[in-house]
Amino acid sequence: MSLPGQFSDPRVITFLGLLAVSTAAWLTLSLRARARRAPADPPLERVWHPQESVPLTPAEEDAFGQVVSRLTQDPTDHLY
Repeated sequence: MSLPGQFSDPRVITFLGLLAVSTAAWLTLSLRARARRAPADPPLERVWHPQESVPLTPAEEDAFGQVVSRLTQDPTDHLY
């Protein structure tokens, strides 16, 4: 059974085959490298934010509450 049109050219078939093989090899090598590297990677440290240790003033808390109260969720759980 021959392929129709442009795909019947042996160069196209060869090119697509090489592309498929090289993609599979690249994915395999990438995943193996990631699997070997994963246990050695230390976990990311938590980023400190100044508001975590600085208490907010009552005015700042009210302003934050007003902003949060404006955020409403629609039935599809999107924030507006």
